[in-house]
Parts: sequence; C-alpha cells; structure tokens
Amino acid sequence: MIKILVTGASGQLGSCLQKIAPTFKTCQFYFKNSGELDILNKKLVNSLFEKDKFDYCINCAAYTNVELAEKEPEKAFKVNAEGARNIALACKKSQTGLVHLSTDYVFDGEKQGPYTIHDIPNPVNEYGKSKLLGEQYIKEVFANFLIIRTSWLYSEFGKNFYKTIIEKSKTEKILRVTDEQIGCPTNANNLAMHIVKKLTEKNINYGIEHFTDGYSSTWFDFAKKIVKDQNLQDKVQLVKDRNYCTFVKRPINSVLI
Repeated sequence: MIKILVTGASGQLGSCLQKIAPTFKTCQFYFKNSGELDILNKKLVNSLFEKDKFDYCINCAAYTNVELAEKEPEKAFKVNAEGARNIALACKKSQTGLVHLSTDYVFDGEKQGPYTIHDIPNPVNEYGKSKLLGEQYIKEVFANFLIIRTSWLYSEFGKNFYKTIIEKSKTEKILRVTDEQIGCPTNANNLAMHIVKKLTEKNINYGIEHFTDGYSSTWFDFAKKIVKDQNLQDKVQLVKDRNYCTFVKRPINSVLI
C-alpha cells in the first residue's frame, strides 16, 4: 500500500482528493484538516510523520484569500512559507516525497505569452510573495519535492468563481465580470486525479511543473462558459466590467504551460 498524507484536507483540492480516494485501492490516505494538523506547529507535524511513515505528502494547506493577504500579510507568510518549510523538513527527516501546491500568482503578468517553469517569478501581491517564499524554502530543504503551480481552481467544493456565478445568477439578472485578466481555469478534480495517478504510477519527476486544463480564458469568457454549461442564458445577462474594484494588484496574464 502507498501511504499518502493530505494536509489542508477540507479545502477545495483536499475535498477533491477525498472524493477520488476510494477509487485508488493501492493507496491508504490520511486526510488532515487545519483543525487536526496545524502545519505551523512543528512539534505536532514532526510527531505525525514519526508515528506514520508516509510514502508521500500532498500539501494542500494554504492561506488563499488574496484580498485579505494584503491586510494581514504576516498570516499569509506564516502558512504559505513557514508552514511549507515545516512540512518539507518533516518530509526530509522521514524520507517522504512531497507534492506541494503553488500558484500562477508567483508571476507578475507582464509577459506577452504563457509562463513556463523556466520563467523567473516576480509576484506583485502579498499572496503571490508568500507562495513564492514557500517554494524557495522547500527547495532549500531537500530535493524530493514536486511543486505544482496551478491556476483559477474551481469545483463543487469550497468558494470559487464557478460556484459564485451560479449562486449570483439565482438573485441577480445582470452580472458584471472583468475581462482584463487572462488565465487558465482548472477543475480541481482533474488536478487531484493528476496528482494521485502520478504517485500510484510512480511517474513523479521531482522539481516544478505547471498543471491546468490546457486552455486560457478571461474571467468574462469563463463566466460565459459557466452560464452555457448550466443553461442559465435565459436567467442572467453578462456584462463586461472594465472597472473591476479591487485594491490588490493582480497579474493581467497568468497563463501557464
């Protein structure tokens, strides 16, 4: 049996991993949410890794509120950087392979084309900076890591753009959506399946990789797709919003390949 620890198990990706776990009969999953495992608690983290010898750890634990990170960056850095380092140190000590989730927001969005793993990160907000520092800490600790950068995650779980459009369509006739950002909408269920297949097939090349569903879109175009998928064309009208209100600077282009 392949023993896999999943941290941040109640988040969007963690929930998708829990959903698909029963289909992988050769894996024994250990799901820990933030209440069960505080990755900032080094003693608790080390104790867990010493007690159960995991083959892999999928670190989904993260501070993901981009807006709030600007107001309380110390919290974002604690979880996304210091927490990631604690997990990496425990993995190194116990010889556990680490899969760590990162983000398209490590890039500044100034590039004219898609970002590759060879492009130099340059985050423009606190969330992106905290995730990049987490990457750097992991690289400093040991070599058996796979950092997967992904973008615009959505699923039936948690809070995400796809669910927001559906919910707003129930009470609003007109939805204003920005078309000033372009990225890669990614179904978290696809990402979950991608990760576990890599581990079960022992097809893991340590380093950094980018994973998306393979197409780019603006938020407006993604909203159009959601409305079409859910047959909401007669219930809601989409309007391009060129005055999207946010005090957080975001990368205009965060397309990953």
